[in-house]
Amino acid sequence: MSPLADLRILVVEDEVLIALEIEERLKGLGCEIVGPVGRLERALELARSTALDGAVLDVNVKGGLVYPVAEELLARQVPVIFSTGYAPDTLPPVFRSLPCLRKPFGTGQLEDVAQEAFVGRRGKIPPS
Repeated sequence: MSPLADLRILVVEDEVLIALEIEERLKGLGCEIVGPVGRLERALELARSTALDGAVLDVNVKGGLVYPVAEELLARQVPVIFSTGYAPDTLPPVFRSLPCLRKPFGTGQLEDVAQEAFVGRRGKIPPS
């Protein structure tokens, strides 16, 4: 049994094929998926109101940035993984210590980062 089994993970991704691939990979590891969500407003709603064990957040969602969702989750001590096609050093300094997957990423990368973020260490908002 995967150490990720039964964890509730929010997936925020606006590219349908990528969202489905992340969902499938995490379900294969035993996670329960919340979403995938392709709109920032809905993602923020879920971040505020849903019991979650972690989140995989695309940085750029329909031209908007996911940072308010990340802030909400981190304030609730929900670990966050960013997903982006850009280099991790493009993240704002406050988020650079958080795990970041650079697209495209493989199943092994997702599993390793998810285990570290969601099981190995509970993410907290980094100091400003």
